Amino acid sequence: MKSGSGDRPALRLVSEPAPVRTASTLGAVELLPGRIRAALLDRAGTVLRRAESSYSPTASGPAEIAAALAEAVTDCFGDEPPSGVGVAAAGLVDAAAGVIIEVNEVPALHGYPVADVLAELVGVPVHVEHRARLQVLGDRWFGAGRGRSTFASVSTGEVLGVGILYEGQVLAPPGGRSGAHMTVAASGRRCGCGARGCWKTVATPAWLRSQAEQRGLDPASTVRTLAAQAATGDPAAKSLVDEYAENLALGLVNVQQLFAPGLFVLHGEAKDGGEPFRARIERRLRQDSSWATTAEQPTVLVADAEIDDIALLGGAGLVLSHS
Repeated sequence: MKSGSGDRPALRLVSEPAPVRTASTLGAVELLPGRIRAALLDRAGTVLRRAESSYSPTASGPAEIAAALAEAVTDCFGDEPPSGVGVAAAGLVDAAAGVIIEVNEVPALHGYPVADVLAELVGVPVHVEHRARLQVLGDRWFGAGRGRSTFASVSTGEVLGVGILYEGQVLAPPGGRSGAHMTVAASGRRCGCGARGCWKTVATPAWLRSQAEQRGLDPASTVRTLAAQAATGDPAAKSLVDEYAENLALGLVNVQQLFAPGLFVLHGEAKDGGEPFRARIERRLRQDSSWATTAEQPTVLVADAEIDDIALLGGAGLVLSHS
């Protein structure tokens, strides 16, 4: 199927996992700038084995990336391949073709045929989707979204984005993205994509560190360290953490107004802000959607797993959804 044809099949979910054809295990790969994680999971979402490899974001060509993929999947899957592999990829993805169109931070990934590379390595069907958008399947099959037909799963931190399940269907149109580059400030900062005022420019750690330095705080500050300072009564730290939560809520308000998912499950960095951070985001969502009296009141949950495998679980869910 050609990218942009408009013929991409809808990714719909059934109430129970369909039986897999060739093996009882599921494979998942998370491909991020400089880092690859692989996991072998059972059909209940339990991670049986995991492996990790790295490559340079400034790799001169695809060979280094292919070598890192081979290292991770060989270590993880061994001689017993799973029934299929789901890939959670950063950047702009052509899911139908199994190609990464572009990743701003890794030029060598532009046009990278990750599905073909992995299919050759593992010998099973490979399915690809954007990481942030895909993770909603992880929550749907194995997490806080089980039993729901509509909700949003949110990736926070260096990888920012939203996956939306709407009436049982993942919203993943050809050419669609995950929200990190939605405009939230028309005259805002220049983004790595070339546009101004992207959500990513005000709701990721780079913004937080920059603002910390400007306000006389530690330029290596994180949500965790600032939240700890705020809890001791530091007004500058509290102000910055609150503003960061508001910036994160900006994108989610747009999602709520367009699709009214009601439930937002936050993964990644958000857990480091603690309960005040979560509550601030939820309060802003409720304030900005208080007019929608017929919609479900927004609720924000924060995943607090020690190891957040939501992207890998999403990859496993993608395999199940194609079975």
